[in-house]
Amino acid sequence: MTILITVAMLTASNVFMTFAWYGHLRNLSGRPWFMAATVSWGIAFFEYLLQVPANRIGFRTLDLAQLKIIQEVVTLSVFVPFAVFYMKERPRLDFLWAGLCLMAAVYFMFRRS
Repeated sequence: MTILITVAMLTASNVFMTFAWYGHLRNLSGRPWFMAATVSWGIAFFEYLLQVPANRIGFRTLDLAQLKIIQEVVTLSVFVPFAVFYMKERPRLDFLWAGLCLMAAVYFMFRRS
């Protein structure tokens, strides 16, 4: 249950993070950079309200490397739909290859040696 809560909170956090990091490229491209930075910081505040407790909850049962790999998988899982559907980027086969590499990383981080 702890892992499920962690993943759910990290996913929600990552939605905010992705918009904070990249949303301004679509929405504020004609505005000065400091305005985009200010808006991004405001969005990032909500990211941190979810990300910090998610990492603390996850660290109860996961080691740091496992927590980081989960974060990377969540990041790619949020970023690809954001890039394709919101930013109108062309889907690329590289998204699949990156996902497969992350699946291998998950395997190695969670296998019992």
